[in-house]
Amino acid sequence: MANTQRYFIELSYDGTSYHGWQAQPNAITVQEVLDKALATLLRQPIETVGCGRTDTGVHAKEYFAHIDIQSMDHRPSTMDKRSLNALLPHSIAIKNIIPIHADAHARFDATLRSYEYHIHFEKHPFLHGYSWLLRDKPDLDLMNRAAAIVMEYTDFSCFSKSNTQVKTNNCKIAKAQWVETQNGIVFQISADRFLRNMVRAIVGTMMMVGKGEISPEEVRGIIESKNRSKAGMSVPACGLYLTEVKYNYLAP
Repeated sequence: MANTQRYFIELSYDGTSYHGWQAQPNAITVQEVLDKALATLLRQPIETVGCGRTDTGVHAKEYFAHIDIQSMDHRPSTMDKRSLNALLPHSIAIKNIIPIHADAHARFDATLRSYEYHIHFEKHPFLHGYSWLLRDKPDLDLMNRAAAIVMEYTDFSCFSKSNTQVKTNNCKIAKAQWVETQNGIVFQISADRFLRNMVRAIVGTMMMVGKGEISPEEVRGIIESKNRSKAGMSVPACGLYLTEVKYNYLAP
């Protein structure tokens, strides 16, 4: 039996043309495109394991996947990011390839994940598809009060996509805040894990607060209801970015 070496692959991608990370029938995904490029490069079947799912149209500034390579079937010189990048479209970029211990796991070993949601208020040709365009600016102070309330909780069933099969809806949020930028506003959130559609549902709920439709305190009732229908709409995917994934054994 051939020896294997596990690698972490650090990458970024523009999710506009993809139905998320996870491979699936009858849809083009980032995982599918990456696996095909790796199989071509290494001349062996490849199945990557990603650090988590991203929804259709969601972008990733930092993403990790791991693979196991049969050492007898490749030369170390072929496992480099320049060769792999040459086989990938411009929408997917390999940032680093890291030899790692055999027990390392891209999904289960991640200790922190961070997302950003971008919103702008003026028509901008270079933000179209990469930020959500709104006409009116919401109240940032009210939304930051709501963000502080969100951080008090751990059960986020009300922000989870329906019929998602997970063992728990609990997440430990380490950061949740709104900040102003040159082009608009950005929601920043970090947690040990996220539920499907969670960030987009939180942002949609905070938009209700920012527009004065509900008070920040009413967010408590929404969270405690554990009912997705009580929360706000799921905002468009174009403004959402996975920005950071942390592991205890990888240098920052």
